[in-house]
Amino acid sequence: MTVADTSPAPAAARRGSDYAGLSRRIAQAGLLERRPGYYAVRIGLVAALFAGTWAAFAVIGDSWWQLPVAVLLAVAFAQVTLLAHDLAHGQISRSRRTSRIAGLIAGNLAVGLSYGWWMDKHTRHHANPNHEDHDPDVSPDVLLWSQKQAEASRGVARVIGPWQAWLFFPLLTLEGLNLKVASFRAQRRPSLKGRTTEGLLLSAHVLAYLGAVFAVLPPPKALLFLVVHQACYGVYLGCTFAPNHKGMPVLTAEDELDFLRRQVLTSRNVRGGRLMDVALGGLNYQIEHHLFPSMPSANLYRARPIVRSYCASLGVAYAECGLLQSWGQALRHLHEVGRPLRRVKR
Repeated sequence: MTVADTSPAPAAARRGSDYAGLSRRIAQAGLLERRPGYYAVRIGLVAALFAGTWAAFAVIGDSWWQLPVAVLLAVAFAQVTLLAHDLAHGQISRSRRTSRIAGLIAGNLAVGLSYGWWMDKHTRHHANPNHEDHDPDVSPDVLLWSQKQAEASRGVARVIGPWQAWLFFPLLTLEGLNLKVASFRAQRRPSLKGRTTEGLLLSAHVLAYLGAVFAVLPPPKALLFLVVHQACYGVYLGCTFAPNHKGMPVLTAEDELDFLRRQVLTSRNVRGGRLMDVALGGLNYQIEHHLFPSMPSANLYRARPIVRSYCASLGVAYAECGLLQSWGQALRHLHEVGRPLRRVKR
């Protein structure tokens, strides 16, 4: 699927300045300014949730009531991950050193996610969202995101491909574990900055995490706790990140789009009010986030009407829908991509 002719031809002559015009409006509205008060409160609440959940785990002890605690801990892990995301984009602090130190604590130590590896991966995603050759988030490792990938698929992706829409949510339960495995694998890359520090913090997380769980619970309950926690964590992350791009146009080398159109046409906003803002960490305003990655998440909802109006003036499609609708679009896209493989099986 390509989007090269989505915008009207008359806008082509001024494409080079379209983003600059929007950027001026956003800057004049003060939406790129830091929000230290907001982040102080948010970090305090997330830290309290994280520490409080572990405290509840210790107090409850050997009990089946630990399973709801595992679900709550998954929420805490996801919220810490969202804070690490904001740190990586420089939304919380202008200092790269401060952001990196805080990111290592939140990512590597608290939740077992390599901050350096994820930051590199996410930066490449932002540069080329939904581009089948350059965006690591749509690489055909397990799932397929385009007809071209389906035709060239091999191994696991080819086996799963025909039914990937039905298997998507079950596969999300493995995403938490997948991120941990990928984080450790990344430590073998010479290009990863601070590999020793990252590796030590990841190892400390795993030892503390497993040590705490097996110290409080007998092996059968401990294993079930780990399964529930990691499964819920993976699904939560999937519900946070996947609705924003999956099912939107997948770009190829033939698509020549300027920065504004590349970001807007491949992204989707998710409606839902303040509760959705909190649950998804502001990433439900994905269009605004991709246009202005360093904008504090608390300002994204204020940028939305400005961006939407500006896109309308240019004739650029601005996608927005509810959470269930976004999942429906993503799953229909996955099912359509797998169609050639289903025909082959017949």
